[in-house]
Amino acid sequence: MKRARVAIGGAIHNAYEYQGKVKLTDGRLFSEEEVEWLPPVKPQTVFALGLNYADHAKELSFSAPKEPLVFLKGPNTFIGHNASTKRPEDVTFMHYECELGVVIGKTAKNVKKEDAYDFVKGYTVSNDYAIRDYLENYYRPNLRVKNRDTCTPIGPWLVDRDDIKDPMNLPLKTTVNGAVTQDGSTKDMIFTIPDLIEYLSSFMTLNENDIILTGTPKGTTGVNVGDEVITEIEGIGSLKNHIISDKEFQHS
Repeated sequence: MKRARVAIGGAIHNAYEYQGKVKLTDGRLFSEEEVEWLPPVKPQTVFALGLNYADHAKELSFSAPKEPLVFLKGPNTFIGHNASTKRPEDVTFMHYECELGVVIGKTAKNVKKEDAYDFVKGYTVSNDYAIRDYLENYYRPNLRVKNRDTCTPIGPWLVDRDDIKDPMNLPLKTTVNGAVTQDGSTKDMIFTIPDLIEYLSSFMTLNENDIILTGTPKGTTGVNVGDEVITEIEGIGSLKNHIISDKEFQHS
């Protein structure tokens, strides 16, 4: 099942996909444009992976890492489907990152790889924007690169774990203003979903609605004010986002 969280008339509702529309648990049916989309779960601790695709590492002239490069993201960064992301006016290069988001379903500690999927609730799509102007070190992105308000759209749907046969073989792509700019597959991850759950749970407890953003393949290009960016993962959904200016954001 594809699940969502949406706002209608100031109230938050749980919903699910029904014949291409959004159906609330009370039975009301809406089009995609009639609701305000929220992140499909309320994010708890969110882990993001740097350089987890070999082709992306090569694109940035880095060797593939020997250990997962993980950093944390604050709740201020997350917005839903069809929302707008602010592009700071003082930057020269801001790029999207289409990523598979893995949502944890229950408390996990010292999990072995062979048991990892038992702790997954489901999957979603994320667009983890990065602002390279502020980047000091690709191995350790600082807060201004990856924790800016509105810079991590996520959703629209949370797809149940058992509805995705092989999450490690999913095509993913990004389009900017209708043109495909990024095209890859989760099969090219350096550290797989089981690898990441085993690694993270070996030194800390994972909890329900923690999210692991698993990295992005090659093909990241710059975005500008007015662009429409769609990040898509087969079987999970298409996440639409719009780039707006500082001035427009302040008056929205």
